[in-house]
Amino acid sequence: MRIGLLTEGGYPYVSGDARLWCDRLVRGLGQHEFDIYALSRSERQEGEGWIQLPPQVSRVRTAPLWKAEDDGVAYGRRARRRFADAYGELAAAVCGAPVAGSADSAEFAGGSGALGGPVAADGVEADRFASALYGLAELAREERGLVGALRSEVAVRALERACRAPGALGTARAARVPDLLSVAAHIERALRSLSLDWYEGDGLDSVDLCHATAGGAAALPGLLARHFSGVPLLVTEYGVPLRAHYLAAATVEEVPAVRALLAAFHGRLAAEVYRAAALITPGNTHARRWQERCGADRAKLRTVYPGMEASRFAEVGESAEGGRCVDADTLVWVGRIEPAKDLISLLHSFAEIRKEQPKTRLRIVGAPADVPDGAAYLAHCKALAAQLFPDEAEGVHAVGDNPVSFEEIGAPEVPSLAEAYASGAVIVLSSVVEGFPISLVEAMFCGRATVSTDVGAVVEVIGGTGLVVPPRNPRALAEACVALLRDPERRERLGAAARARALELFTVEQNIAAFHGIYLEIVSHSPVRRVVVDDEGEPLPFGVPAEAHVPGRWAETRLMTAGRPRWAAGAPVRATVPVPAGEGA
Repeated sequence: MRIGLLTEGGYPYVSGDARLWCDRLVRGLGQHEFDIYALSRSERQEGEGWIQLPPQVSRVRTAPLWKAEDDGVAYGRRARRRFADAYGELAAAVCGAPVAGSADSAEFAGGSGALGGPVAADGVEADRFASALYGLAELAREERGLVGALRSEVAVRALERACRAPGALGTARAARVPDLLSVAAHIERALRSLSLDWYEGDGLDSVDLCHATAGGAAALPGLLARHFSGVPLLVTEYGVPLRAHYLAAATVEEVPAVRALLAAFHGRLAAEVYRAAALITPGNTHARRWQERCGADRAKLRTVYPGMEASRFAEVGESAEGGRCVDADTLVWVGRIEPAKDLISLLHSFAEIRKEQPKTRLRIVGAPADVPDGAAYLAHCKALAAQLFPDEAEGVHAVGDNPVSFEEIGAPEVPSLAEAYASGAVIVLSSVVEGFPISLVEAMFCGRATVSTDVGAVVEVIGGTGLVVPPRNPRALAEACVALLRDPERRERLGAAARARALELFTVEQNIAAFHGIYLEIVSHSPVRRVVVDDEGEPLPFGVPAEAHVPGRWAETRLMTAGRPRWAAGAPVRATVPVPAGEGA
């Protein structure tokens, strides 16, 4: 079948989210044809180029989210009025303003919480948001652009009216003009997909299925393809964009009104994506709970764990089964260095560990995250390590050495990721925020015992094959590490169980098999959008079942050409009059 793969800030670019699993999925499903529709996040990402694509990728279409030149479209009076009405309805749904004359207006006046919390958008408000969104999409399709209108004074005024309307969010009513400008700019960026030419002329209208690799902006083209052409939509979320937005909003210095309005907008958009999707595939139970709270129908949810290449860690994992370890007194932490990983608590915990196990060492392997405070956080961690653990020496003539080391993959001491995990007896995860813990799964493939904090999908991934402690609790983390350092047999048992669990649940093969079945399930339940005829020109009412998308002789069908089929050619035949019995004798 022909799949439209929708991405934002990831595949097929060299850097970005979901790049690896998308590439593995496309390569693993070689019997299907893939069209890639990618939204880029920055000029730097576009400049880095694409990864090498497999032959089953038939085309790639890209569009930047980081810039949008004015389309130069001049609306007529009627188009301007349509835009004002549709955008006004969208703003009213976001602000929680009641529908004029509605008996339920009091019920919907509260809308979301102070931050537009993840409350299911249903009833009148959901219908308002969806109708306004598709109204804007239809206007953009007819007028060939919407960028200029979304940036216009009309949009800002519509937001202002919605915020000042009786029953709107309390925080929204406090919004000032600079706040409204900021919200309008964000909404314009989020809705840039409405102005793309992806939806007709052998675009998304011609695919059998749209597969969005995330919600939010990535899924918006799929929403429009479904609205315009009836193309079924599959949404995969290994991290929930709405949750990521809430976490990011908490760290950005925005006034409460801006945070509330943007959170409400993203909440409404997420709810519409979940409503329109044929199926939703969260990557873990943690993401699934978020989706259900945001309005996703439980019957549509299918949990599909991310697939990872176990072969990279096979040598280390097989050697671990024999009980071999490079250093039985070493703890290893692997990941991106950023505040969410809470290395500060890990260092304080290591100070407690050293009191019980003086020979223990801690290797922190990773580079600072590509965020504004990533490098500063790494410098702060190094300074704390130097303060907590002054260089030590075994004798008066020996050179001192710090028991904590900061290293990066590719250095002489850590040439590969697998060797980083192989260098220690226990792998530690100290995060306070985590989605799907990839480093934990890699440690499990390597057959290593783990100590982790109870955040995100950690407990679901570990499943009893490692120790789990509360986050931001250095003492509990230290006690769990000491318990494993002192008990090599327990470490070996846990490591073997962890490896077996990872090989069963988290391999590329299980991920590809799951999506292959889901693709067929969705297409088999979708209405046929093309008329198919046989060799005689007769229409085949069941000409495109799921099996017809699998390559083979049974898939050879012929689309109906323009005009009438052969059985309808020629002059109409006049019905004959029946002859009464006995007259023809």
